[in-house]
Amino acid sequence: MSKNLRFPILILLITMFSCSDAEDDTGGDTTDSFDRGKMLQNWADNIIIPSFETFEGITQNLEEKTLAFTEEPTEAGLTELRSAYEEGYLGFQTVSLFEIGEAEAVNYRANLNTYPLDAEGVEEKISADEYNLELPSSYDEQGFPALDYLLNGIAESDSEIVEFYTSHENAEVYKNYLESVSKRINALTSVVHSGWKNSFRDDFVANTGSSSTGAVDRITNDYVLYYEKFVRSGKIGIPAGAFTGNPVPGAVEAYYSPSLSKDLYLTALQTTQNFFNGRHFDGSQDGPGYDDYLDYLNTIKNGEDLSSLINGQFVTINEQAAVLDNNFVSQVENNNNDMLAAFDELQQNVVLLKVDMMQALSISVDYVDSDGD
Repeated sequence: MSKNLRFPILILLITMFSCSDAEDDTGGDTTDSFDRGKMLQNWADNIIIPSFETFEGITQNLEEKTLAFTEEPTEAGLTELRSAYEEGYLGFQTVSLFEIGEAEAVNYRANLNTYPLDAEGVEEKISADEYNLELPSSYDEQGFPALDYLLNGIAESDSEIVEFYTSHENAEVYKNYLESVSKRINALTSVVHSGWKNSFRDDFVANTGSSSTGAVDRITNDYVLYYEKFVRSGKIGIPAGAFTGNPVPGAVEAYYSPSLSKDLYLTALQTTQNFFNGRHFDGSQDGPGYDDYLDYLNTIKNGEDLSSLINGQFVTINEQAAVLDNNFVSQVENNNNDMLAAFDELQQNVVLLKVDMMQALSISVDYVDSDGD
């Protein structure tokens, strides 16, 4: 299959809001006395801000490696830049969840990770030497998917890729486009991180109300949406054809460096579980999280603590992931049943999080399903 094929419907599926089994969910103001402020403080100070602080250092390094490569394109420089790209893509999985504040304002996730990439559109813009990455129509022509293509997908060998940045008739434009993509990743990350360090952190922690505009309600919807739409569907369900019956290997994340795809999935999965448990970004300890809130409310399902059921399902998901190939393109093409099994295990926690947890916390689902799942 051509690596330049476009999948507009899949892009729509990945970027649109969705929900699955809780169409009739309702929620309202809670009257419990759980310390939401302490939980919000833990999320902000020990998880979200440190995540963005670390990631900004990674994106700064990525920009520097990009500039070094475009100044003197060599195979050794390409190898170093690829390493920075991979570190960046993995690091992004630790912050992609937090689409709130400045991240929401700048459409952070869409700018950095809309895939499949429109490779044909990238080539057209390079040929014309005309592009504007700030336009929403350019979401699928930038970010980490664009770096993936520009560093791995434009030719078969490293020497041929380097030629695109040295002797190709559009070499200068290729270099400019590569620089533009890396600079934008770093610039947007700086904007989001700065927003948290400035007034948004205090506003977030102080917004302890239990209405739909409260910080807990908002980030909980963001959390469940991210898990359902971007982890379950984007990384597994859509490439596996879980919604259509037709597997689409070209929809795999990091399509041009597919050996990275499983690590991206596992990192995002770990981020969602850590956030559920209020685990600090450095892994040193757990603070107040959803697990504590559910235990405080004595939330039981089938005779077991709901928090234990959710964490137990995360364990099952990770155990199932052990059978998956590191290369998800190969996995979809050669043994898609295991990908579908991964989707099924992920779906179990969609129900527990979206139906049981959100009902227990009296939080209404505020996004709309488009997958029909």
